[in-house]
Amino acid sequence: MELTVSTYELVKALDDFSYTLSASDHVWNILCPGEANRWNHLYVNKYLDTFFIAHVNGGCGSLEVKPEDGVCTLPGAGAASYSAQSRSQSVAVWGPFTRSAYKWLKIVRRDWIKANKRVQKEYPLRYRYGMVPHAIIRASQPNIYRLDSELGMEKTLEFVHLVEDGFFLKEENTEASTMTADDYFKYCRIAYIAGKRDDESVDASLSGREMYGRYADGRHEGLLEIDPDSGQEFADWIDGVHPKRTIGGHPWEFKRGSNTTHINLSVSRPSPYRKEGFKVELRAESTGRMAEALRMFLAIRKAGLPISIAHPEAVRKRLLAQDNIGIVPSYASLHRANQHFRLTDDVFDVIYYDDLGRFKRRATPFITWEPLPILKPGDA
Repeated sequence: MELTVSTYELVKALDDFSYTLSASDHVWNILCPGEANRWNHLYVNKYLDTFFIAHVNGGCGSLEVKPEDGVCTLPGAGAASYSAQSRSQSVAVWGPFTRSAYKWLKIVRRDWIKANKRVQKEYPLRYRYGMVPHAIIRASQPNIYRLDSELGMEKTLEFVHLVEDGFFLKEENTEASTMTADDYFKYCRIAYIAGKRDDESVDASLSGREMYGRYADGRHEGLLEIDPDSGQEFADWIDGVHPKRTIGGHPWEFKRGSNTTHINLSVSRPSPYRKEGFKVELRAESTGRMAEALRMFLAIRKAGLPISIAHPEAVRKRLLAQDNIGIVPSYASLHRANQHFRLTDDVFDVIYYDDLGRFKRRATPFITWEPLPILKPGDA
């Protein structure tokens, strides 16, 4: 009953505060101090007449609030079960949160600028998003993973010079005028051998076609079924008009991994407006597979075959530590967390603020923090 009362007070008070829109929903972000000087972030979403309150930097699930029907506690995302005991514990936890938030709204109502200034000064850095130049992290943490060290100085400089010399801007370097399935498998064979990791075995006696059949994803969409020596059949397959071309597969995932750790070697038309020529491109999203992909690229180039790699300028930045490292809140997952940032931010890898350890004082002045939400009365 106490939770219902404090929650009703909270959502009623929110009617007097400015909100942002998410589609047609009303959204409030409440950053407020709670018990034991712990700062809480409550995300309140109003859909029609129902409020949903999530504790962003906690793990206590959320509340569904219907002013006419009561308050219901909901499990957090990914919860396997939600027993009566866990529901009771959630109610006990939520009470202090809603009371603290309601109390904070009254403070904001009295002087919203002073209250938001306090949030800016006191909200923990470990709960914030930010960016720090990669060069600062590289200089501060000698044991951090370095893509350039993994690749080796010679190959790093070779790739950097290719980018700077405009290699990827010339069609003759990245596009093939004709191609067959067997031509593609020749690319694969070179790449498999050049990218071999210490923890894996690659049978170099196999043909490229056999390697593809053994090491690729397996869902080849008919690539293994067309005439391997026919340029016309390969072109029809690429254009999606070959009768053996299926859909729903992963023909270019030639080096298996998870949804973010596999390596693609794809072939496409250079432009959707051109029906001639083929662009062959390597792509590795994961930093842990990037050195592998770069070794593949350099070996294919050395063999005299046209080849490209996705976003070469960005790869150069990563090798030279000219990109940024994302700082993500301690409660957020690191998986795909770089997608939180804009493409122009050049963030490819992320860490937690606490990962800076004893180098926090050194690195913090270089961190650009994302603005915190401002909470203010609707008439301010």
